[in-house]
Amino acid sequence: MSLLLTREEYESIFNSIALPSGAFIDGRARAAVSGETFETLNPANGQVLNRIASCGRADVDLAVEKAREAFEGGRWSRLHPTDRKKTMIRWCKLIRRNQRELAVLESVDSGKPIQEVENADLAETLHCLEWHAETADKLYDEVAPAGDDAVALVVREPIGVVACVLPWNFPMLMMAWKVGPALAAGNSVIIKPAEQTSMTALRLAELAFEAGVPRGVLNVVPGYGETAGKALGLHPNVDMVSFTGSTDVGRRFLEYAAHSNLKKVVLECGGKNPCVVLEDADNLDVVAEHATQAVFWNMGENCSSNSRLIVHKDVKDALLERILHRIRDWRTGDPLDPVNRLGAIVSREQYDRILRYIEQGKREGADVVLGGGAIEKNNGFFIEPTIFDNVRPEMTIAREEIFGPVLVVIVISGIDEAVKIANDTSYGLAASVFTSNVKRVHRMARAIRAGTVTVNCYGEGDITTPFGGYKQSGFGGRDNSVHAHDQYTELKTIWLDVSDSDIESGID
Repeated sequence: MSLLLTREEYESIFNSIALPSGAFIDGRARAAVSGETFETLNPANGQVLNRIASCGRADVDLAVEKAREAFEGGRWSRLHPTDRKKTMIRWCKLIRRNQRELAVLESVDSGKPIQEVENADLAETLHCLEWHAETADKLYDEVAPAGDDAVALVVREPIGVVACVLPWNFPMLMMAWKVGPALAAGNSVIIKPAEQTSMTALRLAELAFEAGVPRGVLNVVPGYGETAGKALGLHPNVDMVSFTGSTDVGRRFLEYAAHSNLKKVVLECGGKNPCVVLEDADNLDVVAEHATQAVFWNMGENCSSNSRLIVHKDVKDALLERILHRIRDWRTGDPLDPVNRLGAIVSREQYDRILRYIEQGKREGADVVLGGGAIEKNNGFFIEPTIFDNVRPEMTIAREEIFGPVLVVIVISGIDEAVKIANDTSYGLAASVFTSNVKRVHRMARAIRAGTVTVNCYGEGDITTPFGGYKQSGFGGRDNSVHAHDQYTELKTIWLDVSDSDIESGID
């Protein structure tokens, strides 16, 4: 873990940073072709931080042209895998050298607590990039059993020009999840960061170029979804889009692919994840620690947030008491103050959306046992950690993804009811189960339809395990693990006929 600085020291770092503002295309920062910009705000005080190049179709056309030129020219795609690995490791060294600057940029731009960015997001970003860099020269192709008259090779090839459309909740880490395997495989990449959080993506691209990633191989086109994002989705020379974000926007990328070149689309679209606690859970203090972390970490702005606590009636009151005790120690405030575990909601739009859900929960009859409103602080977008008790599965707050610091408590009386409610959702990203019965563990882990099921803990696995969802949580591929490389490559069969019709027997 990093040794944290004081708020004043973090503020001093921020005041010394030259904030990136231009698109990064073909190895250099540049203004949008239109000259247009958009404002990015500090969610902790509502003030304008920076004006960022607002890219549109012309900028996307240029980025795709340069990415394609780099790919076809082979300066990265045909580089020896070991050389790609070495370049990516140099990139990681530069990130580590500039980690304080990147952490402050991320915290101020997104509202995330600095302690979380330094000790979790940045560390995991580096680990992800280094891990995928190391796989570049360690993934073997295959020889199929074709008999004595042929040699059948099954080889991976980079897919080409890849567009990665990022969410705003984990800007650096989600970039690493996509760029790591995409670059290791030899692709050219175009990043479209969320308009709320563009600056760290721009800075990371600058550092990649400094490390030796050739021009045109890693580009960043900041802008709005309806302009830059749509242009990438419809572009006939983009071979693949990897998208993380809302289900509604994910659907649009499927439409864009259908209306253009049928490009490959990989979607990760969130979840309404259950945390199931049965009456035989081992230690309610441990359960409470995991349940609290699962829903309030990163202000609940997390696609794998366990926002539905499905708990047995015999332990509900005792568990809820422990959760309430723990969350009251989580301070909310200035993201650059390391004493705060909760920061600001990323934008006014998301802040208003969360508050609407909270009011909807009250109207539908759920009981507020903690929080339930905004925190008036320095004109920032702060919301109280909120817990609703006596929630019915059909309530809006139990069915729709709120993406904020809101926990709903649903009481059950048995395992079958728990599984039924856990699966009664259009999503299927993640789930947690707490029980001391090993038979129940296996039964429930199999029965719950989610891409990741953790047992007696909360988490997403690690870099070695695939992450992705069932149902409307997404499809087309998985982030993390060696399986992440599959979505950024094409499989090719090379069939060599080695028979000799002139030889009747023996070996010449």
